[in-house]
Amino acid sequence: MKVVAKYKFYLTTLLAAVLFTVGVVVSNDQTNLSTENVTQITEKPTVMILGSGHLANPGMDGFNYKMDDILAPKRQREIRQLVEQLKAFNPTKIALEVDFSRNAEINAEYQDYLKGTYQLTRGEGNQIGYRLAKQLGHSKVFCVDYSRNYSQKPDGFFREDFDWDLVDYNKFAKAHNQEHLMGQPSTAGGKVTQDADGTIWIEPEKYEPITDMYRRFNQPEGRFAEHQQYLRIARVGLGDQYPGANWVGHLWYTRNLKIFVNLTRITESTDDRILLIIGAGHVFLVQQFLENSGDYIVETPLKYLDGKGM
Repeated sequence: MKVVAKYKFYLTTLLAAVLFTVGVVVSNDQTNLSTENVTQITEKPTVMILGSGHLANPGMDGFNYKMDDILAPKRQREIRQLVEQLKAFNPTKIALEVDFSRNAEINAEYQDYLKGTYQLTRGEGNQIGYRLAKQLGHSKVFCVDYSRNYSQKPDGFFREDFDWDLVDYNKFAKAHNQEHLMGQPSTAGGKVTQDADGTIWIEPEKYEPITDMYRRFNQPEGRFAEHQQYLRIARVGLGDQYPGANWVGHLWYTRNLKIFVNLTRITESTDDRILLIIGAGHVFLVQQFLENSGDYIVETPLKYLDGKGM
């Protein structure tokens, strides 16, 4: 009897294994068929990311490209040409590198611009975003950034008593002879200078038309090289101290992931064509998140910029 019982047990186990395997195969086949059907009938919204320098020279980045006066007549002609070129993308929404919490404030400003009671400032959001949105008849613009001074405005992750040394890779690198991981600004773009407060500027030595500048900002090779620099910063630290990885992982990656999420939140239709105007350093990660999600088509702005300058 023991032999028969043992035989029945093995037979039952074998049958269950066979049924499980068949079930997985059938399930996978159904999933593949379902996926294929969805692919055939589903269209996707489109996002184009315009990587930009900060035209108002706020000095917020590790290395800052020094822009001459964007309000000068020649620069204004070039901006108008750039806007005309971007118009061919036919965006249905324009997203800006402004914290999402300021959406009402920014749109009140944009409404004043539509009424003719607001003077455009030097920033790329104003010079490119507002101009293009108005010309296309958009009633509003969209703030999609997640950027704040956590020490002044704590959130659920970074509280008032947070030890900021945990993410201060710059301070750690200087104290532990790891400044080589911080990278150096390229002298190919111009002369490198440093302010008394430590802000580093790259001052161009020759005039570069706006369209040519934006073609340079959006070259894939340059965006990848900048992404690699963030990965070098992640290496700053010793032993069980990881200020570089903490900053890259908990602040930089998180910020860009939230920008991606905010883009999904303003997407209302597969017909949406969203133009995101953002600092060029963000392009690599935001584009990666959009593409890897499988939910968007990502277009390059290079196809719309003729590079002729003015």
